[in-house]
Amino acid sequence: MIALSDDEMSAVLDAARPLPPKLRAEFLEAVAAELEHQHGPGAIYRACRELQKKFFDPPLSTASKYD
Repeated sequence: MIALSDDEMSAVLDAARPLPPKLRAEFLEAVAAELEHQHGPGAIYRACRELQKKFFDPPLSTASKYD
């Protein structure tokens, strides 16, 4: 189990926000598992950055359907 401050938890949740809702819980679990092995300043940022790459599937187009 890991303990995060409010600011740290906000950073993790912010990193989960662009992910598809069905993958967010899996992402959060992966971040928690990674933080068991990473320590020190920047560990949360590094874990979120690396894991977000694995979970994020960018859209094929940036054009809005309203353009």
